[in-house]
Amino acid sequence: MNDRSIGIFDSGVGGTSIWKEIKKLLPKEDTIYLADSKNAPYGEKTPEQIIQLSIKNTDFLMDEGCKIIVVACNTATTNAIDYLREKYRVPFIGIEPAIKPAALQSRSKKVGILATKGTLSSRLFHSTAEMHAKGIKIIEREGAGLVPLIEQGKIASEEIRYLLQTYLGPMLDEDIDYLVLGCTHYPYLLPVLRELLPEKVQIIDSGAAVAKQVKAVLEKNDLINPSQKPGGHRFYTNVASDVLKDFLKGNTASYTVSQMDF
Repeated sequence: MNDRSIGIFDSGVGGTSIWKEIKKLLPKEDTIYLADSKNAPYGEKTPEQIIQLSIKNTDFLMDEGCKIIVVACNTATTNAIDYLREKYRVPFIGIEPAIKPAALQSRSKKVGILATKGTLSSRLFHSTAEMHAKGIKIIEREGAGLVPLIEQGKIASEEIRYLLQTYLGPMLDEDIDYLVLGCTHYPYLLPVLRELLPEKVQIIDSGAAVAKQVKAVLEKNDLINPSQKPGGHRFYTNVASDVLKDFLKGNTASYTVSQMDF
């Protein structure tokens, strides 16, 4: 199974922020990325709907013979990963908001978390916050409207800027010194976020940590690809592929982008 692909799925283009970290750390591995943009954002769906969409995506990647699956979506992780691990026999890597490092490093003891409704309302999110954020004030804000704009490629738009100002305002009023990005779409907003936030506010996302976990699990299960050739990458989307292609511009890796109905 070593030469099989790493499977990755997300509710759209956001998980490409995770894919880039995986490609950087594991350049010899092949990947298959599934962008379920037609059903984005997952954060506004019920837990039952999220589980069913996650099953659909996993079935596709399993049919492609993937050796490990990365759930590159915070909402799908917090709502569906336990079910997926019970149903399938491959390792799963999930994405959770990086509450622990923010809580450990915060001096003001006040941490902001920007995430989707589906993540913030999940049982896994609350258990993680309770476990790692004792003595820390967590200021949660739902990033309503951000994912659809990112899916349209409107990263630097005035609409994005206005929404971010609205969501960040209450956090800054509380004097946060860390902002945790709880959605894999949000790292693409880093340029705007850095303009809007004071220098003292550190931004944390999970991308690099997820890539390290993928590598660790592959090594533990003896699934590292022994090839010395650079990996190949296939991307699939169920909407027009233009935006996804834009998010992949500048990558020197060999990849294809296909539009299909799923």
